[in-house]
Amino acid sequence: MRPRQSLVVVLAVWTGIGLAAVWLPSAVLLWQVAAILVFGVVAADLLLLRSLPSPRIRRRMGRTLPQGVWSPVELDFENPSEYRLGMEVHDLHPAEFGVDGLPQSLRLAPKARAALRYRLRPVERGDFPMSGCDVLLRSPLGLWQQRRTLDLPTLLRVFPNFAEISQYTLLAANDQLAQVGVRRLQRRGIGAEFHQLREYRRGDSLRQIDWKATSRMRKPISREYQDERDQRLVFLLDCGRRMRHLDAGRGHLDEALNALLLLAYVAVRQGDAVGLMTYGGTKRWLAPRKEPATVSRMLEAVYDIQPSMEAADPLAAGQALLRALPRRALVVMLTNSRDEDQAGLQQAAALLRRRHLVVIADLRESSLDESLDAPVQDLRGALRFHAVNGWLAQRRRHQERLQHLGVQVLDLLPGQLPVALVNRYFAIKRAGLL
Repeated sequence: MRPRQSLVVVLAVWTGIGLAAVWLPSAVLLWQVAAILVFGVVAADLLLLRSLPSPRIRRRMGRTLPQGVWSPVELDFENPSEYRLGMEVHDLHPAEFGVDGLPQSLRLAPKARAALRYRLRPVERGDFPMSGCDVLLRSPLGLWQQRRTLDLPTLLRVFPNFAEISQYTLLAANDQLAQVGVRRLQRRGIGAEFHQLREYRRGDSLRQIDWKATSRMRKPISREYQDERDQRLVFLLDCGRRMRHLDAGRGHLDEALNALLLLAYVAVRQGDAVGLMTYGGTKRWLAPRKEPATVSRMLEAVYDIQPSMEAADPLAAGQALLRALPRRALVVMLTNSRDEDQAGLQQAAALLRRRHLVVIADLRESSLDESLDAPVQDLRGALRFHAVNGWLAQRRRHQERLQHLGVQVLDLLPGQLPVALVNRYFAIKRAGLL
């Protein structure tokens, strides 16, 4: 409870009358009468404010929000009292969110309803509670205001947003899907899936005969099989401290998740089973599945993952993946490596390569490219240029060693990752490497 500016003005006027009464005795009576009136009105207004019921409020918004996108929120107010309600409204949104349109003023006639609208922009993924809504309620005469927190619990779930890249990437992907879908790709390993029933042909084995169909049709009917066309795609996602780097305000882990979900969507449409394993802090395992809900299931599993402060161990992750995934698969490792990580990365690649086809997407910071593009104008700039050049040359040598092990390596900026992964996936499909 606190006075408003109007009450301060009234008290200032009354105080002025009291000061005038020091030199004008005739003003003493006016000052005393004004005191009775002012304090009576102020007390009555205060009591009325305390007795006013709080407005009823309902929040309308989606419970799941995309990261980095402005999302609308609507607050519906209802005045249950017989008095006009004036108030300042501020919704208690998460502190990490951007906000546009708060606070707002609102006046409600008796028994009336009204709505306020504003926008939220989540900048991080995960679960975020909204506890309620703050209302600064004005008294009927406007002399007092009281802050009330209306309980309005809401749990927001912020998911990765890959719509911005899917708009142009999926267009290209659709064309490539059509091209890949009409081809029968020869794959390594053995396996067959049922294709159709047909009449028995000379040379068919007894194992192909469908005896139930034969008895029903009263002639020999054989099952026809085709090579098993579905593949397994498993992501090995680094959630360690290297993935905390930011490029243009976006984290490397955020960009990796966007690309991961996009490729998972494409692979599921192609009929492949998709799975996920994380390492370097958060450890989660989703076995490969090819059902339509796979992408949604994966989104539920990764939306709240944040990069940790731990040093990721790719060798331990590779060993865990081998134990969990006995059948051959395309393993896509998403990471950001340094020189000191290369020994473990090469050991993990050599281990996984014995059974799986491995693609390593190694992210680098855009600041490295910017350092090379910057003009060299002094000694300090020259030293920086040669240091970055030497570091990148060493990085290329490490990647060449991985390629000699039979691993496919992508060295790219985070923003290039979605398109590069989709293109590499289709290239592998066309080549029939699995």
